[in-house]
Parts: sequence; C-alpha cells; structure tokens
Amino acid sequence: MHGQRFGRLCCGLLALTVLGCGPLEMPAEESPGIAQVQGALTQVTSFGTNPGNLRMWTHVPASMPANAPLVVALHGCTQTAAAYAATGWTALAGPLKFYVVYPEQVSGNNSTNCFNWFEPGDTARGQGEALSIKQMVDHMKATYSIDPSRVFVTGLSAGGAMTHVMAATYPDVFSGAAVMAGIPYRCATSMTGGFSCMSPGVDKTPTAWRDLVRGAFSTYTGAYPRISIWHGTSDFTVKNTNLTEGVEQWTAVHGIDLTEDVSETVAGYPHKVYKDAAGRALVESYSLTGMGHGTPIDPAFSFPGTTVACGTAGAYVLDTDICSTWYVAKFFGLDNSDSVAPTVSLTAPGNGSTVSGAVQVTATASDNVGVARVEFFIDNALAGTDPASPYAYTWNSATATNGTHVLVARAYDAAGNTAASSTVTVTVTGGTSDTTAPTVSFASPTGGATVSGAVTLAANAADDRGVTKVEFLVDGAVVGQGVSAPQAGRFELSWDTAPYATGTHTLQARAYDAAGNSAASASVLVTVARASVGFTESFSANGPDNAGWSLTTWALDASDQTGSTGSKSILGAATASFNTVTRTASVSVALPANPRLTYWRKLDLSCANTTASAAFRVIVNDGVDTVVDSAVKSGLGTLTEANWTQRADLDLSAFANKTVVLKFVVTVTDTSTNNLSRSKAWVDSIRVGPPGAFAGTTPSPR
Repeated sequence: MHGQRFGRLCCGLLALTVLGCGPLEMPAEESPGIAQVQGALTQVTSFGTNPGNLRMWTHVPASMPANAPLVVALHGCTQTAAAYAATGWTALAGPLKFYVVYPEQVSGNNSTNCFNWFEPGDTARGQGEALSIKQMVDHMKATYSIDPSRVFVTGLSAGGAMTHVMAATYPDVFSGAAVMAGIPYRCATSMTGGFSCMSPGVDKTPTAWRDLVRGAFSTYTGAYPRISIWHGTSDFTVKNTNLTEGVEQWTAVHGIDLTEDVSETVAGYPHKVYKDAAGRALVESYSLTGMGHGTPIDPAFSFPGTTVACGTAGAYVLDTDICSTWYVAKFFGLDNSDSVAPTVSLTAPGNGSTVSGAVQVTATASDNVGVARVEFFIDNALAGTDPASPYAYTWNSATATNGTHVLVARAYDAAGNTAASSTVTVTVTGGTSDTTAPTVSFASPTGGATVSGAVTLAANAADDRGVTKVEFLVDGAVVGQGVSAPQAGRFELSWDTAPYATGTHTLQARAYDAAGNSAASASVLVTVARASVGFTESFSANGPDNAGWSLTTWALDASDQTGSTGSKSILGAATASFNTVTRTASVSVALPANPRLTYWRKLDLSCANTTASAAFRVIVNDGVDTVVDSAVKSGLGTLTEANWTQRADLDLSAFANKTVVLKFVVTVTDTSTNNLSRSKAWVDSIRVGPPGAFAGTTPSPR
C-alpha cells in the first residue's frame, strides 16, 4: 500500500528536478536477505516491519569501542544514501568512532526519492517512514554496542524536513538533530501545502509551532533534542524563512526565548546560539550568505588530526568553505571537545542507613554543558536510569537479599564524559535469601574463530536478583570486568590479543550476583593470529610491486609525486565526445579474513555540458562487479581534488577469504557536444588487510 499511495507523486517533494541536476548513480536492486555493498556502505535488508518501505545502509568503522554514538543521515531529493555520504559523515566516523545509518527512499514511495515529510502517515510516531527510521536505530542498538544517549539525526532538504520529524516524534530516541535547508515539523500535511512551505514559507507563532511538536508525542515529559539549523540565504528551492520558523519552533519547545545568547561569525558566516538558564546551547543557526540549496562542505578542510577531507562537492553538496559536518559533530559532542566530566552525588538514602520495602534513591548532578542522564547502580548492577532532573529511582528492596548493599550513581554528558558518586552502603531488612547462582554463556567470539588485534569479548548473563559483575578470563586468568551493553544481559570487554602468543587460547566468562553466588560459562577455544598484510602496492620507479596488473589503459606516472621521490602512481584518463569511454586498471588479490581497503587518490572529473557525466569507481569482482568506492560528477562543472586524498578502511568483509579482481575504473559519457568531457584519476599506495594491519605505518607523503 505504501508504494501505491505515494507512487502518484510524480512531481515529488522536494521537486528538485526543476534545478536541472544531472543523472545520479542509483543503488543496485537488492536481493532478499543479501546485503549489498556500495563504497563504505553496507545494506541491511531486514530491520523490523519497515512500514515506510525504506532501504537501510550502514557504515561501521573498524575497531569500534563499546557505547559508541550513532548518527542517522538523511539524503535530499534525487539523492541516494551513497551520494549523501559525500557530505563527510562516513569519512568522519572512523576518526571519531561513531556509527552511521543512511536511510534511503525508493522511487515506489516518491518518484524523485524524497522522504515524504508532508504526509501525515509518514510523520507520526509509530507510523510509516518515521517508524522505519526508528526501527533502523533499534536494529543498530541490538547489533552493536551503542550509547542510547548519543543517537543523533541530520539531513538535507526533504531529509532535513524529516530530521525535524524524527526530533519531534522520537525525542526519547534522539539527543540532537541538525537540519540542512529543511522545513519545520508539520508545516504541511499535504503535497500542495508542502510547496507553500518550501516557498515562500509559512509563518506561525512560536507557540503554534511548539504545539505541533508537543502534539507528536503528547505524553512525553522528558528532554527534547538539541537542534542545529543551517540554510543558504540564496536558497530559492526551500526559502530561508524556514530557518527563522525552525528556530522559533525549537526555542519554544525548549522553553527558551528568541534572543540569541551568542551572535558571532564562523568561517565568515553568521552563527547564533540560544541557551537555557543553565547556559546549555539548545538551539543554534547558521545563515550561509549567498549559498543556494544544499549541504555546505569544505573539501580543502581536513578533519583535525587526520588527512581526511570534509566531503566531496557534487549535486547539493556545496563547497562553501565551511564544513557543516565538523561543526555539527562538535555541536553533538562527537569530537569530545567537551572534556569536563559531570559531578554527581547520591542524596538518599543516607550512608549506613537501614532500609526496607520501596526505597527512593535520589541524586543531584551538574555539568558545564548539560547532563544527559544519571544511572543508578545497586551492587554494581544497573538498576535504573533517569534522563532529567530531579534524578531518582525507586528500589524495591524487598526483592534484595538481607544484609549489606552498595549504591552508586553515575552521570553522563552528551560528549560521553562520565563520573560516579561516592558509594553509599545500606543494610536491607525484610528482604530474602538468595542461593540461586547466575546463568552465563559466552557469546563472542565463537569457538574455532581466528582473531587478531583488539577483539570484543561478549557474554550473556542473567540472575533472578540481578547480575553484579561479569569477569572475562583468558587461559584461566582474569583479564577484566565486562561493561554492560545496551542489549539486556549482555556484557562486553575489549581484549588486546597483541601480548598473547600465536596459537590456541581458552576464553571463559564468570558471572556474580549480590549474594556472592557465581557461575562460569563453558570454555571457548580461539586461535590468535598476527594481523598480516594481505596486499600492498606503492608502484616503485620501475613499475608495479606486484605481478598480474592489467594496466593496458592506465599508465605509470611520476608527474605528480611531490614528496615521493623515486616512486610512481598509476594514472587513468578518459575523454569523450559523442560517446562513452571507460579505462580500467585491475589486479587479482587474495583477501584475508575481515579485509579492509585503503588507498590514495587524486581526481579530476569534468563535464562539458548538463547531460554529461564523469565517474571514478573502485570495483571488486567476485564473479559480479560490486562498487566499493566511487565519485561521480553529473551535469556541467568539475569535481577536482586539488590534493591527494586517502580513502581508508573500506569494508570488503563481504569478500573475506576469497581471491577477487580489484579494479580502478574511470568512465566519461558525453553524447551531445564536441566539447570534451573528461574523467581522470591518479591512484597510489593501495593496501588490503584486516583491521589494524597498517597501524603505525606511514602513508606515502603527499
């Protein structure tokens, strides 16, 4: 029904076809239950009931820590998930260690691939596309160790409007939202109304805007997400009056006034910040002077501490000399620039007191930016969580064993800083005796696995009164205590295999309850192997370092090797006039377990007219070509990388332990002009191996 209901929207919202954008590369049709791979993105084909009929793409960086953040990034009309990754969220996820989900619209829902932000059935809690996106978050939480207090959403245009939707309908899921050229929540409830919202915009009072958000989840009494709003002053597709209305909506939702507390210039653009009485920045806006419709990036800017550029310019991804991805990440606290931990103390019950029945456990907490949540622990087991002051938890001590118990509170801020209170010891009377030991099973890695580098040990544990701790043992020796994961009853610990000898080792988990009962899991045998490099290629002065290269249409080149004396790269160049030209360089590579691809590139893609296209692709062929990385320029203009760019840790795990053909391909199509369009790429320093195989190595200087 979903596809039938929206298939009629041939104009689509936002109707960006009027902008004359060129053709964009569309994702391959998925096979049921089979994950597709595009560049650094992997498709998930089963993530809930998916009532909105959306696609789900993910990016999972290597060596992720426990309790990592998650960013949901929503593309604009005519875009795909892979196209929106060009804004830099995928590139930044590795250095800052957060997961990314890219929901993707399908043409059966909307002919121009816009999220249906104007349809009531897709913008209400528990329905349609909004629920599908929420189910993607649920899937990530069930699959990975994700901090539920650090889940964020951002998007452009129709995706920006849908960002407002997710912040309004699921404030209990998202801690922050960043809107690029979007439209306030419930501005429209029909396609016709949507065009009015786009231009000239709809003027409502702050109170009216607030009530629309509050009505989306009328029983909710908790905190709402922090909001960052970006808009070009020369945006004639979605008028920048929507920035003003968006600020009015969310300041009213947060109960703060419309007088900015900070008014400054950032990278040459006006920036305003609106804070609450405690000084917490809850709403901010950026007015991009002279910018049209799109997400602002700055390819000349490298994310701090890296050589990774902030995005790749393209359709609706605009080089404006300001990296919105970086500033939004800082606003979300993903950069960990907030290094100040909260303070927290338990206020009741008192230390040394005797308690029985229902006990009110209370705490006070403060932070320089804001407290995200306070957790209450009893005998080291998480008992309850409160996201808003006054922080409290009601403990039924009648279910606890008689005797001494230890209470502690732990506070978290949005940047992940945490602090624990002093412990409080109480004596329970009127409780019970506990002679039942916990149950515990080893979950990961599985028996017979081969591991290297940092490995996440995981176990599932349960107890009738609560598990107080889970220890992990390697060869019979305790290596650490597990951290409670978001999944109920799951405990995890990062184990560094480097100090252990190559060969077989025994893993085990042991669980404890408050009464001191304990139980051990069955042992699991794994093999520790050194992280070996599967394939390296730096193109020495005399040619490729590996045999088997097919370079018939690419050439060895030494003209652009500043800082790399005595070395070469490979250069692929194609020009077209009234035709399509493709140039391919390829080599056979034996992939190890859990392989990752890292390489350096420099691109010069140019289209001489609006119907031309130029592309660079990295393809893995395992009987079928699969694109694992790409850059595409469609329509008039150029996509040029002035400096060498490293593409790091591209996930090739779908081809683990296989011998494949690795291809580097440049293609250019120009069927309507004598003006030559071109596709040109340099490639160097190719490395394939498991995560961590290249730790401590120095890339070719550029």
